[in-house]
Amino acid sequence: MSKSIFYHAGCPVCISAEHDVIDLIGHSKVQIIHLGNDKSRIDEAMKAGVKSVPALVTPNGNVLHINFGASMEEVIG
Repeated sequence: MSKSIFYHAGCPVCISAEHDVIDLIGHSKVQIIHLGNDKSRIDEAMKAGVKSVPALVTPNGNVLHINFGASMEEVIG
């Protein structure tokens, strides 16, 4: 993986964190995945180790859970 992947569900906490991540690492270095709009990516996020959103998966596979917007169970809901 060459870019970080930022997973979120569209809640205010997630949107705020998305803006901060883009400001910190740059839009060209992160792929933004809105799981509320693209539910086909939920399994991918869970396999990567995402337990709640917003979360950032780094290029080397580390999962950084940022704040707490929603559990993956709520996203699947």
